[in-house]
Amino acid sequence: MPTEANASSTNAPTVQHFRQALLWPLRLMPAPHAGHHHAPWHVLREMGDASPWREEVDEYTGDSSRFHERHYNEFVSFLPYVQRFLYGEGRSRGKDGGSDGDSPMRIFRRHDISAVRLVSRPGDAPVTLDVIHCDLYFFFDIDVVMLNLEVGASNLSLAQAQDILYRFGRAYPSGWEADGSALHCMASVEWLGADGRVLASSDAQQREAFLSHVAQHRAPRIAAHWAYLMQPLVSDHSEDAGVLRYRQIEYYRMPVMAYLSLDDPRRLTRDDFVRLALVTGAGSGTSEAHLPYADHHLADFEHKYCYDRFWVNAGAAPNTRYLCNGHALIVVGDARSEFFCCRDRGVLAQFRHQHFLLFLIAHFQKASLLMFSDQLVEALKRLDIRSTPSVKQFKRAIRASFERFLRFTHRYWFHEISEQAQVRALSHMCATHLGLDPLYDEVKARIADMNTYLDADSLRRQAATVVRLTVVTLFGLIGTITTGFLGMNLLAEAEAPLWRKAVWFGVVFVATTWLTIYTMVKSQRLSDFIDALSNDRLRFRGKLAALAKVWRPGAD
Repeated sequence: MPTEANASSTNAPTVQHFRQALLWPLRLMPAPHAGHHHAPWHVLREMGDASPWREEVDEYTGDSSRFHERHYNEFVSFLPYVQRFLYGEGRSRGKDGGSDGDSPMRIFRRHDISAVRLVSRPGDAPVTLDVIHCDLYFFFDIDVVMLNLEVGASNLSLAQAQDILYRFGRAYPSGWEADGSALHCMASVEWLGADGRVLASSDAQQREAFLSHVAQHRAPRIAAHWAYLMQPLVSDHSEDAGVLRYRQIEYYRMPVMAYLSLDDPRRLTRDDFVRLALVTGAGSGTSEAHLPYADHHLADFEHKYCYDRFWVNAGAAPNTRYLCNGHALIVVGDARSEFFCCRDRGVLAQFRHQHFLLFLIAHFQKASLLMFSDQLVEALKRLDIRSTPSVKQFKRAIRASFERFLRFTHRYWFHEISEQAQVRALSHMCATHLGLDPLYDEVKARIADMNTYLDADSLRRQAATVVRLTVVTLFGLIGTITTGFLGMNLLAEAEAPLWRKAVWFGVVFVATTWLTIYTMVKSQRLSDFIDALSNDRLRFRGKLAALAKVWRPGAD
């Protein structure tokens, strides 16, 4: 276990290789011009050259020459029901034109961005990271999209790596310093094309633009470089035109994964591990390193945030430590270990495949649950109990949410995703820190309460209808028996001309219809009168009073 930090920052190990994977869950808003149940990936696919995103034919359904051992190791790491979620049913099912549900996850990738140039603070030297890939993940039957951006660099200082982890993955600034610089954000972010041309840059320093947007829309403004990356998807609160629109659904700091290959991980202090695990950024850089939080707050740090099964000076990947707080999953290890650095069979391959997918599953589940909660709130917000169409729309929305939640539970909700000890342990750490089980129970209870209310309301309406029909039938029975007794006809019009019969028919029809409608209008009060009439303990005058209430104004 690393000792307490009292080391100089100059003794910190060098990051020989650095990988950062950002995962940004967003809620997809209904497309106003798309067809009913028109999946968002269909819209994106049909845009063609108007969109930089191209559907990714993965290694499992494409050319078998692209399928490598690392993909096989990834596949067999998960249990069968998780495999069906991640990889679908395969090409054998797809030949018959299977439905979208056969492959629940769709991936789109853009290739026009090759690097990103970052400046942490004004005056700092820029750091350029390679963009390994930039993907969008869509999910069948769930209005969630997840942006995945993986970047990498070599030969960084530990402070640089910590600063990138802390500052880069922010959708917008949380505030500004007195000098106008964005708080906790990169001073500059620039997307670079293959030719080195700047494609888009951050506008986090433009304070007035963010302030005016929040004042006008009551929603944060997405920073320009992230808005560019998402195009043609646009923020639902922006004034940009776009069929595919999204809303922020979680914290503005994006969930992050990181791989740090160090020249000597044993030189990391406890302070370094705390800052990496909790993503608090680099220290002050003074000779005395201090923990970012109080000692009692970090008393159980190793137990809560560290997976130390491989934190030993032995094995294929010695001195490997995993750090997880739910929002972040970090792995540090020895650059001198061939297995730790191997991209086909080693820890780097596991980080980019198995560990990424378990991280994606956990955050997809959380984003989906938050989406269901948002939809319930919006359904209630649109409800106007004085408007019959609004009530009907509310009922349809709640029923649809209940049905989608059932499908989510049976298709996407897993407690165990793997029997491999490492994958299972890291998955449990993510789920525990994210609070997935309590969140699931809360959303499930809310949807169940809504559905129970609708069921009770339907039963109440059915009971009221039965009462009205009973009253109408009871009072109609009096007239039926009176006029039909022994087939007696009060008016002998059998031999009358046709026009007279038609007149009498019309008169009787109108009178009967009016009487039936009037009885239905008074059915509630007549029902109360029938209850009073059947009450043996009520005197005759009380029963007459109940009859009088049928026509008394305001008797309800």
